[in-house]
Amino acid sequence: MPDFPLQKIRLPWMATASPCPGRAPANSVEPRPPSHPREPLCYSSAFSMPDRVTPIRVLVAKPGLDGHDRGAKVIARALRDAGMEVIYTGLRQTPEMIVNAAIQEDVDCVGLSILSGAHNVIVPRITTLLRERNASDILVVLGGTIPGQDIESLKSQGVSAIFGPGTSLDAVVRFIRDHVKPKGVEV
Repeated sequence: MPDFPLQKIRLPWMATASPCPGRAPANSVEPRPPSHPREPLCYSSAFSMPDRVTPIRVLVAKPGLDGHDRGAKVIARALRDAGMEVIYTGLRQTPEMIVNAAIQEDVDCVGLSILSGAHNVIVPRITTLLRERNASDILVVLGGTIPGQDIESLKSQGVSAIFGPGTSLDAVVRFIRDHVKPKGVEV
């Protein structure tokens, strides 16, 4: 038996939780505006935690010299509105900067937005750096104007999905939710 109390642990961002004495269940809380911080919930046992107690963390990056970031900002906002934590790197990021940020921020997914046509050089460098840094468990998705003949090559190099113009925001959110690998110790 551990020598620290496990009766009432307060963890933020829990999707489901057993109600604490004197508190309403988590699913009975009225919806709040997206900008309102969520109140931490009380959890009764550290040993029966659900698979995911924190939001999915996504790094949205604009690699290379491409200066058009409106699409990346739209995606970042959609992911945030879907309950994910989003880190937006800004424009003109090198592959090294993107991989370093992904590891430092402990993200679950890297979303790349490329409109410049440099995807065949930049994306393989990012996936190689992720493998070299033992971060191949990070899901990599790509969005932008990617020619059909390049899709198979990019997927074989570690890109999980490629979203072209006209892809619905719901499809992107659903894909990331369905394909992010759980983190933690495997028993």
